[in-house]
Amino acid sequence: MLRTVNRVLLGLAGLVLFLAGGAVLAAGFGLDVPSWWPWHGKTDVLLSRSRRDHWNDQGWWWPVVIAVLALIVLLALWWLLAQLRRARLAEVLVDSGDGEGALLRGRALEAVLAGEAEGLDGVSRAEVVLGGRRSAPSARVELLLEAHAEPAGALARLEGESLAHARDSAGLASLPAEVRLRAVKHRARRVS
Repeated sequence: MLRTVNRVLLGLAGLVLFLAGGAVLAAGFGLDVPSWWPWHGKTDVLLSRSRRDHWNDQGWWWPVVIAVLALIVLLALWWLLAQLRRARLAEVLVDSGDGEGALLRGRALEAVLAGEAEGLDGVSRAEVVLGGRRSAPSARVELLLEAHAEPAGALARLEGESLAHARDSAGLASLPAEVRLRAVKHRARRVS
């Protein structure tokens, strides 16, 4: 859905900018422009001196202009950050063997993977996020290890058990994973 919204918004913004730029260029070169267009010749300006003086006399003018421009900048930054954020995979395409295929909810696979990873010895908590394409998903796994856990052993069990079960049950050829390991912070014990 985010891709569709992006494409529609970019298409509309591009169309508006293209038409406005073309009309300004046409007026600047002295070509015919529609009668409703505010500029008609090479000497026309965006705001005439009388219009600028009129708006400068209004006390609300500059705060409104600055607020609108700040709002536009904030919306543009929000949109940019939304583009940079890694999107979660909504569904995974599972080969059902009959040539059709089935869709598996990405959140369901994430929950199952996290639950099975939390069941491993030495793992206190697990968080899983699926990314990539629905026909070739990838996983980002964050494991919170208990103090007695061995990181290499936990990683081997995660790969050999949890990720292998998910890969086999979804009928995927591969399920690459980026795994981050963290240790549980614990308080120092008192010695008596």
